[in-house]
Amino acid sequence: MKFFSPPNQLTFLRILLTPVFLVFLFSPYPTIRQWSLVVFIFAAITDWYDGWVARRWGYVTRWGTFFDPFADKVVTSAALIAYIYLGLVAGWMVWIIVVRDAIITLLRSYAEYRGKPVETSKLAKIKTFVQFVIICYLLILYVAQNTQSLRENYGELIHALLNYSLVYSMMVVVTTLTLWTGISHIIVNWKTIRELYGTSDKTAQTD
Repeated sequence: MKFFSPPNQLTFLRILLTPVFLVFLFSPYPTIRQWSLVVFIFAAITDWYDGWVARRWGYVTRWGTFFDPFADKVVTSAALIAYIYLGLVAGWMVWIIVVRDAIITLLRSYAEYRGKPVETSKLAKIKTFVQFVIICYLLILYVAQNTQSLRENYGELIHALLNYSLVYSMMVVVTTLTLWTGISHIIVNWKTIRELYGTSDKTAQTD
């Protein structure tokens, strides 16, 4: 069954890795915290790999187009929300990012599932890359800060790179970019969105 194709299995694996990542990240043991970085990077690699496999071997399905972006947002949103509780980022910015990503991902996934794909701009792809870079940046520094040998040798550098003003400025940039691409996405695809929900309404009336 195409539902259980290799790309979809990797997508579900990415979702299943999310709680593992969180458990490792909040572990009181530094060694286990280090594994949270490994798990996150592995999840990111599966994101690239399942897309490549789907295109290379013809496993592109509606289920895949629906769950793949959903799985991506589950992982990134979980990481960002975790950073709030770790005191790394401001909560209001994270919630803007999470809510925006949830709305656009559900909209895009539903459109793909209904056979009415919407356009994804280059700026939106850049936004996704910037989000990933910042998440990795903070994760690497947090793990380093909680690893005794690294803290003893590079404590000042780690502290400087985790400076509140620097991190706050970086998050303002990614939040602004995320919000803008979300608004732009709706504007550019407004005609398709109206057709999509117009078709849905007619189908419901017919049923």
